[in-house]
Amino acid sequence: MQQLERLLTFLARSLVDEPEEVEVSATESDSQVTLRLRVAPGDVGRVIGRQGRIVKAIRTLVKAASVKVGKRVSVEVLD
Repeated sequence: MQQLERLLTFLARSLVDEPEEVEVSATESDSQVTLRLRVAPGDVGRVIGRQGRIVKAIRTLVKAASVKVGKRVSVEVLD
């Protein structure tokens, strides 16, 4: 699960203007992992992208990486 957190942190820090403000927290249950991404208020739009395209791509990458973990993964962007 730490691999997924590191991947999400890397992707988010690559996109934002304030990479030191990126925080990723994880909640794990039997078959589900929820990753919560928090960025600086001015960077939320950069992470979400136009019509949610960037966050959709991030979710796709994290889901592809989650095959190794064997759990379903969801990514939430917090305000």
